Amino acid sequence: MSLFERLIRFNKKHRVLSHILFWVCLFLVFAFRFDPYDRYNHSLWNDMLDWSTFILLAAIYAYYISYRFIPGLTRSHRYGPAIIECIVFTYIISAGSRIIAVHFLEPITRKPPFTQEPVTEILLDIMTLFHGYFLHMLAISFFFVFIKLVKDQYLANKKALQLEKQKSESELATLKAQLNPHFLFNTLNNIYSLTLLKSPSAPGAVARLSDILDHLLYRCSDLYVPVSKEITLLQNYIGLEKMRYDERLEVNFIHHTDQDALIAPLILLSLVENAFKHGAGEDAGNPVIDITLRLKNNVFFFEISNSEIVPKEKNDTERIGLANIRKQLELIYSGVHTFKTSLQDGRFIATLQIQLPKEKQ
Repeated sequence: MSLFERLIRFNKKHRVLSHILFWVCLFLVFAFRFDPYDRYNHSLWNDMLDWSTFILLAAIYAYYISYRFIPGLTRSHRYGPAIIECIVFTYIISAGSRIIAVHFLEPITRKPPFTQEPVTEILLDIMTLFHGYFLHMLAISFFFVFIKLVKDQYLANKKALQLEKQKSESELATLKAQLNPHFLFNTLNNIYSLTLLKSPSAPGAVARLSDILDHLLYRCSDLYVPVSKEITLLQNYIGLEKMRYDERLEVNFIHHTDQDALIAPLILLSLVENAFKHGAGEDAGNPVIDITLRLKNNVFFFEISNSEIVPKEKNDTERIGLANIRKQLELIYSGVHTFKTSLQDGRFIATLQIQLPKEKQ
């Protein structure tokens, strides 16, 4: 966590204390370097008293600008009344500062006899109020306003990023919710068929399904999972499907990885499921599904091909499953992945390549 973030967190947790510390620090920095009054006595006590009063009035002006004037300009288009109010308030705070300095502080800090300006003369001396008070208060207030605007902009950007992240996570959860019930429906149908035939493969199918459910329910809540877990998931799924199709189906699954990197869950399963649904499921002959998975030097490559039985007029219409996969890839791997589908020699081929960031390992 950066120093700026620590300061913002401290401000949110100790709001009043942080404001007090700000003005105390500002007082210590400027108290002995700047003199906005015409004084005759330059003792430390006089400087401290004068600057304490001036910083207090400058703080009032800064809070007015920060919490009323600027928000008033941004929330409505009535600039005229807001500007007039600001001019009036500026005049009042400047004249008040001068009156306090002449009629309250000078009797304490100066030795008599001395003359004092009447209140009416102070109120009419616009140039003195402008140069001696307004400009100095504006300079001090600007420092506070600038820090507040930077902090507000940072928090607004952070909130926007959080909302975008929540939106992405919500969309991912929606996509996963669309995939999981469909997969479970197909798998349960497979097991149901095996139980009707009283096949000895049924217990093995139940065990595979149990492993798959364990992966879906307990290991896919994170944004990333190990590649090895996804490979096991695919092997279990392929095993269930091969029980359904017996010897009629040929599945070639080749995989090689040089490390157990992290990838987004269920994307590979969606591609394999799509191949079985639109390849093996629609091929009445002897369907063949070829799957290749490679991971080398943080480059992940996955290709799957199956026989394509869809009529030509439907080839350009992307199926819902592939559309969901594209959305999920764009949410997680935007700018670092390529996903292509093609039809070659009567086979539908889907190719995915991802440049995995090293920090995800």
